[in-house]
Amino acid sequence: MLPATLKRMDKGSHPGEGATVAGAQKPGETGKTGPGNGDLQGSADDLENRRKRLEASLAARGRSGEGDGGNGARSSGVTGYGQALRLSSEFIAGVAVGAGLGWLIDKLAGTSPWGLIVFLLLGFGAGVLNVMRAAGKIADAGARVPTKAPADGRKD
Repeated sequence: MLPATLKRMDKGSHPGEGATVAGAQKPGETGKTGPGNGDLQGSADDLENRRKRLEASLAARGRSGEGDGGNGARSSGVTGYGQALRLSSEFIAGVAVGAGLGWLIDKLAGTSPWGLIVFLLLGFGAGVLNVMRAAGKIADAGARVPTKAPADGRKD
């Protein structure tokens, strides 16, 4: 706790001389209505109860995921890197194939640089589409959602 008055040393002042500063409790009685208003035993009990609930929750999670060998955080990190590598390679492959096809068409047809530009843009679109499919944001090509059968049981 801070003393009611504090001594401040300015340049050129001597020890023992100083400006008086208001104490921590004086202006507005700060902290009187806050959560820690002096009931230390109640807050310690509350903290202990919260800690016990957290331990119980973590123990329950540990039992449900025992098969991973205790490397839950590490394996999810590795999985994240693998997913990132897969998505980036899907995108780069689409752009590279598009650029390669465009360059090949330009060499064969003599339409430089238009084949490269068009197929580079198509490769970019294909790369984005592949990334969206791999991430599960859109359905795979040709995949259909099953529709409900009519109520009378006949097929149309």
